[in-house]
Amino acid sequence: MASRMQQPLFILSEGSQRTRGQAAQDSNIRAGKAVANAVRTTLGPRGMDKMLVDSSGTVVITNDGATILEEMDIEHPAAQMIVEVAQTQEEEVGDGTTTAAVLTGELLAQAEDLLDADLHPTVIVEGYHEGARLAQEAIDAMVLDIDLDDEILVQVAESSMTGKGTGDVTADALAKLVVDAVRHVADGEKINRDHIRLLTRTGASSSATELVEGVVIDKERANDNMPKSVEDATVAVLDMKLEVRKGESKAEYNITSVDQLNAAIAAEDTELRGYAKTLSEAGVDVVFCSKKIDDRVAGYLADAGILAFKNVKSSDAKALARATGAKRLGSLSDIDKSDFGHVDNVHVEKYGDDELTFIEGGDAAKSVTLFLRGGTEHVVDELERAMEDAVDVVIAALNKGGVVPGAGCTEIAISDHIRSEAAGITGRKQLAVEAFADAIDALPRTLAENTGMDPIDAIVDLRAMFDKEGRAGIIAHGQKGEVADPVEYGIIDPAAVKREAVESATEAATMIVRIDDVIAAE
Repeated sequence: MASRMQQPLFILSEGSQRTRGQAAQDSNIRAGKAVANAVRTTLGPRGMDKMLVDSSGTVVITNDGATILEEMDIEHPAAQMIVEVAQTQEEEVGDGTTTAAVLTGELLAQAEDLLDADLHPTVIVEGYHEGARLAQEAIDAMVLDIDLDDEILVQVAESSMTGKGTGDVTADALAKLVVDAVRHVADGEKINRDHIRLLTRTGASSSATELVEGVVIDKERANDNMPKSVEDATVAVLDMKLEVRKGESKAEYNITSVDQLNAAIAAEDTELRGYAKTLSEAGVDVVFCSKKIDDRVAGYLADAGILAFKNVKSSDAKALARATGAKRLGSLSDIDKSDFGHVDNVHVEKYGDDELTFIEGGDAAKSVTLFLRGGTEHVVDELERAMEDAVDVVIAALNKGGVVPGAGCTEIAISDHIRSEAAGITGRKQLAVEAFADAIDALPRTLAENTGMDPIDAIVDLRAMFDKEGRAGIIAHGQKGEVADPVEYGIIDPAAVKREAVESATEAATMIVRIDDVIAAE
């Protein structure tokens, strides 16, 4: 009986690439470390900027970690996970993206040494999770027992902006604007981030940045004959087209005489005039429409003295409805005064070739806009990123558990606490827990390097002062730095930024360490 030939069994598609075991771990760890190193030099008050140029020649200049990693167009799947860490950090607390990325890279570097020492990935993961738990304990212990008054919140905002491009205006002045904005929209215990909007415009120096108690939108009047300013305004927000209604089905009309044509035109004109008449009789002074307004309707609205804006962005329409107290109307039938909002003033101002519209006072005062100015697009873009972070950290400090000392102080406290607790952990897991503390130390060490200090001496001095005083951080002075109490210098961070950085970095690092097989389709 002839034996049958064993046919090969193909599980993967032809052309798939597979990397297994240590080779897969090494590749992933190298990629993660490379991404972390790309943003390392941007950390701290003396951090440097990155210039990123895409394939079309668009230039972005920033030291914001999330922006850098997003613009780098990273393809390696493990490296992409660190980009996601930065994005999560940005979404959750608004700052600390570089810290989270650097910590992830350092955890991977420590894991590489542990793998070389024959520690199993599962042991490393267990040790890292234990280290993260101890880190959260240390952060809780470092929360400052102080009232979060305006002075402290200004310090929080200023700390987040230190080292970022703010043009010709000081971080302190911008921080005060941020705190004013947050205080203005505070309603009860929780603060709604959506009530603070940012709008940028070039053509003036950064010092012209101001806080507008209301909403500013980038929209011009629907008709040049409309008023440029309306006081004590009744506002309608519409989600409908102000144009001739079209039927659902396709139909053709056969017009055989001039009288029929005139009748059709008259009927159309009556419909268009009807929109303006309905709004005017309802007492509406200003219309914000998220869809089209026919030019003829715009003319009739202008004749009625109504100020109108068409094709308003949905996000702006939502903000305007919230700010003015108006309902978003999909129809003008059966409208009532309760459907409209009210503001003290709506006025249009010219900036270069564009018009901006300011909606201020009344119910709109519950929302505010930080109107950011700058000489160039690069300046206002980086200023916007800095101010976004500042707003987020102030809200995080108020909403999510207070503040802790900055300048590397909390990180030293974390590593100190982890090392003291690691002594009581049995087995090889202790090595992973201690490695977690070493990874945390990389953050103040990087701060020291970027400040021009010797990193080894700085860590030694930090530990010595922390053991003696209970607080110690890297304080930048000119081109060098010193070890001192960061609270005395007003360097304060939200505790939520530290908590999120530890949590997200640990999750990403442990996930990458556990991977021993990479299968990539062509």
